[in-house]
Amino acid sequence: MHDTRIVRADPAAFDAALARRALPPAAEAILEQDNIRRAAQTALQELQARRNQLSKEIGIGKRQGADTAALEAEATALRGRMEALEAEAKAADAAQTSLLETLPNLLDDSVPEGREESDNVVLHQHGNPPNLPFTPKQHFEIGEALGLMDFAGAAKLAGARFTVLKGQLARLERALGQYMLSLHVDEHGFTETSVPLLVNDATMYGTGQLPKFKEDLFHTDDGRWLIPTAEVPLTNLVAGEILAEDALPVRLTSLSPCFRSEAGSAGRDTRGMLRQHQFTKVEMVSITTPEQSEAEHERMTQCAERVLTELGLVWRRIVLCAGDTGFSATKTYDLEVWLPGQAAWREISSCSNCRDFQARRMGGRYRPKEGKGTAFLHTLNGSGVAVGRALIAVLETHQQEDGRVAIPAVLAPWMGGLSHIG
Repeated sequence: MHDTRIVRADPAAFDAALARRALPPAAEAILEQDNIRRAAQTALQELQARRNQLSKEIGIGKRQGADTAALEAEATALRGRMEALEAEAKAADAAQTSLLETLPNLLDDSVPEGREESDNVVLHQHGNPPNLPFTPKQHFEIGEALGLMDFAGAAKLAGARFTVLKGQLARLERALGQYMLSLHVDEHGFTETSVPLLVNDATMYGTGQLPKFKEDLFHTDDGRWLIPTAEVPLTNLVAGEILAEDALPVRLTSLSPCFRSEAGSAGRDTRGMLRQHQFTKVEMVSITTPEQSEAEHERMTQCAERVLTELGLVWRRIVLCAGDTGFSATKTYDLEVWLPGQAAWREISSCSNCRDFQARRMGGRYRPKEGKGTAFLHTLNGSGVAVGRALIAVLETHQQEDGRVAIPAVLAPWMGGLSHIG
């Protein structure tokens, strides 16, 4: 959510910021409703002061036996006018909110210009795509050849975009999640957190999923939503709270299933596990002061990068361009991994700084050690990393010519001593 004071201070700059995301101007419409609301509230305060004065005069008149009928008639008329002004202010506030809540976060100045994925900028790369002495297979070819990846069975149970993993592949998926979670907790200082997979409207609204992305979500008959990422419940733990500055930063991590309708993705990645309705992810969330968030963004991204390095994967960091940056983010780093079977780079992690955008929506504040009052928190989120995509990358990167798959050494504690699958 945006601060209307920023819009009022420089409407042209606000509209220019929206234009970077290829959005039309909105400042005039926002300020029109803001002016109506402010005028109604000012008039309401003036009428309230007059009503208070009338109450005093009526009281004095009654004690003195004077005729107060005219004063009482004026007070009655004031009540009607005040109710109308309250309704006008409320309607203007709702109209302004409906405009603001669908506008994305303003971009950091360092975000590169561009409209689509091809305009993203590669910042650095770890390793080089291998030149394998055989024709590499895609992950679903490997999994099906091993008899451990069942798409037909999943379709029978739930439909398209689901997968059944069996035996050693199911264990590999579990090992990847446990390894990432342990790394982030034991070495990166995140607090392990088990969260609800079903949340209410307010929780989805707080992180920006509602109302704009309703079609991307799964909804239950009793009014709850399946989480698209653990970012949603983790971040909302500070909704409506006022934290002490000394308690910051707060770093939370969770291993959870995620659910996405994949609306608008018909025909994309229909084979394999790349784009699923249900997948597992290790999420990282940080809650900071404004002064901490930029450094925390870098730190969080490095935590995800370490996962990829220790799994022996080839990866690169990119900064998303203006047109590809997500709704709640002011700046996003994506990590892409090289998939030999596809001979392509694919996203495996996304780490975003949202600054105070989500905190304003959810009312998350902190109390500075120096100074008076409270200030909005900054929130950050990052996948550390998507477990299904990590499994895909491990299968394609560590596949052997004989059909087996080598298991990265860091997963040994969770793989029962296995060095290979198959």
